[in-house]
Amino acid sequence: MQKKFIELAIKEAVKALKKGEVPVGAIIIKNGKIIAKAHNLVEKRRNATFHAEILAMTKAYGKTKNWRLNDCEMYVTLEPCKMCAAAIELSRIKKVYYLLPKDKENIFINKEKYIFLKDYKKDSLDLIHSFFKKIR
Repeated sequence: MQKKFIELAIKEAVKALKKGEVPVGAIIIKNGKIIAKAHNLVEKRRNATFHAEILAMTKAYGKTKNWRLNDCEMYVTLEPCKMCAAAIELSRIKKVYYLLPKDKENIFINKEKYIFLKDYKKDSLDLIHSFFKKIR
């Protein structure tokens, strides 16, 4: 089941890449079911807060009709930034699985809550490299 969620997060990241965005995708799961998915739209919407994680949480709020996402988990292709980590904490998401760590350690994240899925690192890294090759 976890592999399915990872593949969907990667598909979202590919959508972002095709739009000229940093290729990040996020999926939110509740009770084993996908309740939200999103990808970065910062450039398209010209809004610095339109990260995949924030957009996925916004969709999940609408689906659950609650800003508390206590029983939810997130799969994301890149370790969340400070802004997204803060929003994840406030939303009370219980676990976050990410495929690629940031270059610098994010001291804002709870190491027990954020799980690095290193077996899938290459998939996310390839997308990031594709993005930077495209813009340079």
